[in-house]
Amino acid sequence: MEAMNDSLTIGSLLNFAVQNEPDQEVSYRGSETLTYKRFGKRATMLAKALVSEGLDPGDKVAVLDWDSLRYLECYYGIPMSGGVLHTVNIRYPPELILRTMLHAEDKFIMVRDEFLPMIEPAKDMVKGVKLWIVFSETGSFKTSLSPVIWYEDLLKRGDAELPAIKENMTATTFYTSGTTGNPKGVWFTHKQIVLHTMAELSSVNAPPLKITSSDVVMPLVPMFHVHSWGLPYMSLVKGMKYILPGKYDYGLILDTIRKEHVTISAMVPPILFMLLNHEKAKDVLPSSGLRTIVGGGAMSSGLFAMSRKMGVEALGGYGMSETCPLLTISVYNNSVLGLPEEERLKFNSAAGIPVTFVELKVMAENGKEVPHDARSIGEIVVRSPWLTEGYVKDPEASRELWRGGWLHTGDMAMIDSLGYVRIVDRAKDAVKSGGEFIPTILLEDYISSCPGVLEVAVVGRKDEKWGERPVAFVRVSPGLNEGKIRDHLSMLVGQGKISKFWIPDSFEFVPEFAKTSTGKIDKKPLKARVTS
Repeated sequence: MEAMNDSLTIGSLLNFAVQNEPDQEVSYRGSETLTYKRFGKRATMLAKALVSEGLDPGDKVAVLDWDSLRYLECYYGIPMSGGVLHTVNIRYPPELILRTMLHAEDKFIMVRDEFLPMIEPAKDMVKGVKLWIVFSETGSFKTSLSPVIWYEDLLKRGDAELPAIKENMTATTFYTSGTTGNPKGVWFTHKQIVLHTMAELSSVNAPPLKITSSDVVMPLVPMFHVHSWGLPYMSLVKGMKYILPGKYDYGLILDTIRKEHVTISAMVPPILFMLLNHEKAKDVLPSSGLRTIVGGGAMSSGLFAMSRKMGVEALGGYGMSETCPLLTISVYNNSVLGLPEEERLKFNSAAGIPVTFVELKVMAENGKEVPHDARSIGEIVVRSPWLTEGYVKDPEASRELWRGGWLHTGDMAMIDSLGYVRIVDRAKDAVKSGGEFIPTILLEDYISSCPGVLEVAVVGRKDEKWGERPVAFVRVSPGLNEGKIRDHLSMLVGQGKISKFWIPDSFEFVPEFAKTSTGKIDKKPLKARVTS
């Protein structure tokens, strides 16, 4: 019998899902719905159609869309064709969207019709495009792009033979959020994505997540962002009903949670905050049984308390664009399961414990691993079979990323005796004051626990005496002033939770925060304010 070589491919994930749950459903906002069997057929038609239109193995296929059924078909169909799925960050400014598409050298470009006015003026700059493909829910659109075809008409051309897909062929590429300079491209193979999917599957069964095939999942992580945290693959292999939210409309999202009985989601902290504070939330969420993974930034104590009050089970996870993304998740190990409930809850907001196949260390500046004492701080370095090999066309940055044979995350953290990691800062955001490291994420967490603080960001301001001092930018409810926040922090000092030296020298109140393309508070303009 011949061994099964090259079976770890995205096509194999789809075949498994269709074989085992042909009648399970994927749905766009709970309206347009396909069975797994029909969805699998359409994804295969897309793969064959791209080959028919001249796609060569390794050709990049850009996708600009909201989270739709068509996008999910691209997640499977493009890699199955031998092409490379390029998930374009549609929240970038137009010039950055163009820059990433030029850098990736996209050969096919799929674009939702509402983005045509943004793309058309730059069409002559995008050289070598074999075909423009337009998503249009009406089928009626006008464009100056050429050659061009409507997505549904493209599927009718799917009669080519599919190439043999090798496990180590590149399947996906995308660009980092660009919080420090220009975005960098990363890429992942079929095998890496399959292994990442298996690791997710091995982690989600544990409490308090306990995901089963009877759960209904609606991720609120954009599909352009790090494989939507792997949920489009894991959920179908798990056999779950999968809901796509389209363009985010929080009222509609809450209506869909109620209508479709959504029980599982994933999101960044600002999305959770907006969902919890929507006027419909109190009528939907308490009875929904919703559990959600919160990543892309530390979940503050204030946000965790707010979610608990609303009946939402929130737990932390950690990863980054370079890591596919999952590295850790705050499910309970046996040691935590043996603790009283109130003590267990403290672990929910941590980054968590490493998932299967992740080797993780927290390293001090001297290159030695820090003690597992929940106090010592160092940088997270990792090794895993699904980490990107490097940055697209940037060998110098790739060597820096992988120096010493470990992927350096740039995230500062502590680790406790039970193995749980808690992120305390980005290395670039750390405030060094009087020789002491003040972790801004921890300080933000303590400030957020003051009643009435809605959002907070801490940055460092240069200081002649101390080197740097923390400045807190806060968005608050009416009636909360600086004195009350200082009183709250002084109380925490008295309880021994923080040092008096940590209390910011100044508080600046803001009506709104600028956000990055992935929904995080953008600290760049805040740093500019304190240095101007």
